Amino acid sequence: MRLALYQPEIPQNAGTLMRMAACLGLAVDLIEPAGFDASDRNLRRAGLDYLEALELVRHTSFATFDEARRAQGRRLVLASTHAGLPYWEHGFRADDVLMVGRESAGVPDNVHDTADARVVIPMRAGLRSLNVAVAAAMIVGEALRQVEGWPGADPDNA
Repeated sequence: MRLALYQPEIPQNAGTLMRMAACLGLAVDLIEPAGFDASDRNLRRAGLDYLEALELVRHTSFATFDEARRAQGRRLVLASTHAGLPYWEHGFRADDVLMVGRESAGVPDNVHDTADARVVIPMRAGLRSLNVAVAAAMIVGEALRQVEGWPGADPDNA
């Protein structure tokens, strides 16, 4: 399973997501441009020492990311406040790419329309959204539960 960060804007959120991915065994696709200096030095600072345990692939644009994931035959599952399907009702697969958007604006319509599936975290009326790292953690947790992909749960997946 992979986690895609679409043009992240806040280095602390990107670092938190990369740390989570490293700990849980997910690869990360960083789709640029980022809203901060995404140099290796700054990413190391944001991700602490966890980046050494992380498979990180940088993409210069959504188009290059999408071409690569399609070539690998992976589905794109987008977390979106505009989706209708609660994330726990989606049938995740171990080779899915879970994408979160920019903190301020999510993803543009063309990216939204490209996704193979769109899932939402239902929330109380009148509230906009969760922090992107919190939202990703909730969805990743459910996805790993469904595919029995938690590290250490299976000796072949440790």
